[in-house]
Amino acid sequence: MARVVVTGGAGFLGSHLCETLLDRGDEVLAVDNLVTGDVGNIEHLFARPGFTFVDHDVSTFIWVPGPVDVVLHFASPASPVDYLEMPIQTLKVGSLGTHNSLGLAKAKGARFMLASTSEVYGDPQVHPQPETYWGHVNPVGPRGVYDEAKRFAEAMTMAYHRYHGLDVRLLRIFNTYGPRMRAQDGRVVSNFLVQALQGKPLTIYGDGSQSRSFCYVDDEVRGILALLDGDVVGPVNIGNPDEFTVRELAELVLEVTGSESEVVHEPLPVDDPGQRQPDITLARTALGWQPRVALREGLERTAAWFRRTLG
Repeated sequence: MARVVVTGGAGFLGSHLCETLLDRGDEVLAVDNLVTGDVGNIEHLFARPGFTFVDHDVSTFIWVPGPVDVVLHFASPASPVDYLEMPIQTLKVGSLGTHNSLGLAKAKGARFMLASTSEVYGDPQVHPQPETYWGHVNPVGPRGVYDEAKRFAEAMTMAYHRYHGLDVRLLRIFNTYGPRMRAQDGRVVSNFLVQALQGKPLTIYGDGSQSRSFCYVDDEVRGILALLDGDVVGPVNIGNPDEFTVRELAELVLEVTGSESEVVHEPLPVDDPGQRQPDITLARTALGWQPRVALREGLERTAAWFRRTLG
């Protein structure tokens, strides 16, 4: 049993991670300032032994009494709607928040994991994207606040690893979806599902030919824990390598939900990536991990959850 601090523990992905850690017998301290997280994601965990929640902004000093074995830094706005509305907070949690989380891990002698992102690859000129690719990011564009915050966080994590000898794991997350996504978070899967279930037009930005790779949250959490428990520092891509265009996703959502919604088109946002697909050779060979849940099955599960929560 380990004592694990999860920053961003009330978020979509963080809450699933907290739950799985508890299921395997770990003690979990979730830290979240609820800017994009939601207590509703973790309220079912409050009665469980070993779970604690602290409302705190990790961009300020983090104090945790007692021993800590693992620090998982997952705090950050993670959708374009959020980080475009909160650009400075996004930069601060990627820089100051990472610094504070690393400082906690160093003080406690804990293993540290950084939740980085496929966004470090920007609008990629290499396809699919291996971990060795350095990326193609516009640092002064509107998306740069998230992309560069994560790239800085990776650099700081590796500096702590090399200079202080800190035991670290560097994770690059690709588009993840599933229950507990926020209905209005601006991500394409939640956008399409909510619009379809409410009978509203599905909004495609651009012509819909841009591609994404979608990983169901259960698969993502398995991959995260495989990296955490293994011996690979990383970075390691954890994502589903099955590639779909946004137009194909829209068609599949309409099939899964049985919706008769029409599809409408809006202008493509600035610096929107044309392609996104992980090369998961390293995860397969070094961690023995690969996703199991096909997109249709994952969408069916997520749609069922949205039906219940949307009433």
